[in-house]
Amino acid sequence: MRRLFWIGVGVAVTVVVIRKGRQIAEEYLPAGTTDVVDGASRVTHAFTSARREFLAGMSERETELRAALVGDVDVEEVRANREQHVADLRDGLSRARAPRVPADWAGPLEDPDDDGEASFF
Repeated sequence: MRRLFWIGVGVAVTVVVIRKGRQIAEEYLPAGTTDVVDGASRVTHAFTSARREFLAGMSERETELRAALVGDVDVEEVRANREQHVADLRDGLSRARAPRVPADWAGPLEDPDDDGEASFF
């Protein structure tokens, strides 16, 4: 019960302070100042609203692009089998990198550019 009483006192004091503050502001501030503050708050609200709409549109476009990129692939299934997919890719790369040289080829035994008559050898 005490807490409820003090909450009520706090609300009442807050309302009185806000009303008195507005009265004092209207008395001492030049004419039109409150209109400027209201205009600034409207601009701030408009900016916040535009930002919120922009972020919503960006999120929607991201969803569209992801759907176009991934298509009908079940992303969760791919993530669940990630290790197998990585192993398959590595296996394919190692096969692609393997040299395609006949097993019986020993390579050149002599350097065709070796000039035995060159003075700098």
